[in-house]
Amino acid sequence: MKKMFLKSVLFCFYLWRLVGVFGDDEVKSVSVLEGDSVTLNTSLTELTDDDLIQWRFGNEITLIAEITKQANRIAVYDDVRRFRDRLKLDKQTGSLTITKTTAKHAGRYEVEINIYSRSFFYLTVYARLPVPVISRDCSSSSLSSSSCSLVCSVVNMSHVTLSWYKENSLFSKISVSDLSISLSLPLEVEYQDKNTYSCVINNHISNQIQHLNISKLCHTCSDSVHCCGSTEAVIRLVLSALVGMATVIFLVYDIRFKIAESDHARIPLSQT
Repeated sequence: MKKMFLKSVLFCFYLWRLVGVFGDDEVKSVSVLEGDSVTLNTSLTELTDDDLIQWRFGNEITLIAEITKQANRIAVYDDVRRFRDRLKLDKQTGSLTITKTTAKHAGRYEVEINIYSRSFFYLTVYARLPVPVISRDCSSSSLSSSSCSLVCSVVNMSHVTLSWYKENSLFSKISVSDLSISLSLPLEVEYQDKNTYSCVINNHISNQIQHLNISKLCHTCSDSVHCCGSTEAVIRLVLSALVGMATVIFLVYDIRFKIAESDHARIPLSQT
């Protein structure tokens, strides 16, 4: 009777252990900057003689690397094209390192230790951030007022936040998650403003800062070159010239038409 009870207890303990291992769906989140290396760690400090470590990737759980300690065998599978020449296995712990990461390495990873222990990772690869660009907002309605309209912008970014800081305090911000789009964040300052402003783009692991030089970008708008830069000024001058030419052509045509009508009215009717 005691033996049966003991066997039952041991069997229940075994089932609890299996449920504990396979029923745990916790996924560890790991982040890396594009181009850098990242290591996915096992829970081991040293492999034993009978350990078998297998790493898999993606929803198809494709085998990408494994260690068979007993056979003293380490294998990385270069036929999985996205990982070619980018995988390294630690022969002491079984941890997996991915080098020169790109966006195609993002996703779900699974490590199986022998047949009874599994761990899951989700790798996010962040693009390297550009330095934000601060420019005069020439389309703003306050172009000729006492204030200066500016805009900070970045192009084709995802999973980032673009922010204006006044001194060291957050002034305004805008965020984007999944879609890769262009972001713009406006700022209105007085011409004589002596505060320090900075535009910052950041994700979870890095940031880039551009400091605002008010005296360089903000001038009175009596001269369009000062307000918007030479390129915008040239565009405005060209558009003004085209509009002027179109107006002159219309006036000339209208005058000629009226003269022609007047001459036609002076011709006497022929006698029958």
